[in-house]
Amino acid sequence: MSQKLFIGGLSWDTNDDSLRSAFEAYGEVRDASVVLDRETGRSRGFGFVSFTDPKAAENAMAEMDGRELDGRAVRVNVANERPARGGGGGGGGGRRGGGGDRW
Repeated sequence: MSQKLFIGGLSWDTNDDSLRSAFEAYGEVRDASVVLDRETGRSRGFGFVSFTDPKAAENAMAEMDGRELDGRAVRVNVANERPARGGGGGGGGGRRGGGGDRW
């Protein structure tokens, strides 16, 4: 199992520290972060917690899924790795090459 968990349904009041604190009971937390909106700086309502031990992550998921954190029931799942993004550029800009007239 992965050591990184997705935490959904977070309260707007939950921050990195309170998220870490809630999950430290299950093992050593490597990283805990609430995802923020780039424009407003407010929470987007989800975050991630990474553990140093996969067993701790498994226990945390089993215990915390559906539990209340800062007044909201949270969803806890294994985090899916984000697919690699393209290196920019590339693509044809929507135009098809070669063409003759199309009337």
